[in-house]
Amino acid sequence: MTPTPERAAGASHRAAPLHADLDQVPLETALLALADPVRRTIVRTLANAADWERACGSFDVPVTKATLSRHFAILREAGLLEQRDAGPKRLNRLRRPEFEARFPGLLELALSDR
Repeated sequence: MTPTPERAAGASHRAAPLHADLDQVPLETALLALADPVRRTIVRTLANAADWERACGSFDVPVTKATLSRHFAILREAGLLEQRDAGPKRLNRLRRPEFEARFPGLLELALSDR
């Protein structure tokens, strides 16, 4: 079997993550994503990191790998998170400007300690 160019270059075999079109994300979806404390921890961590700095396995949260993957999916579906593969790692970026344009002030409120 001849490797595809992606495999030959060392790309991951998993499918690329799907990202939400923020114009199609309802407020309820955004609120539900931010309601969970584990997801807020992920968002806070990304808010304090440079884009594409944090890999999925680098978050200090008390959940299994499968549960963490589900949290990432929920954040992607809400338009909060963008992910890309870099070899064996999946890197993350908080979509702060895009999310702020869609839901002004919501992210800052969720990140505050109020």
